[in-house]
Amino acid sequence: MPYFIYKIHRSTGLAALEYITRFDAFPEAKRRAREMRAELPADSNCTVKMVFADSEEAAADLLAEKREPPILREWEK
Repeated sequence: MPYFIYKIHRSTGLAALEYITRFDAFPEAKRRAREMRAELPADSNCTVKMVFADSEEAAADLLAEKREPPILREWEK
């Protein structure tokens, strides 16, 4: 399965996904995602995410999925 890189724009509270590219190998995808994060200005309302999925559509679905915040245990506070 390939790795997909997306840029997530959060301008009005809604997340807009922008497909950037795909890689077949993890090291290349990781390197490109890190480069893109370093290029973002400090006041940017964008984030760069890498996701492992079967297809571009599946990757977008994973990124758009609403996730519950983790439950903090007493010892983690």
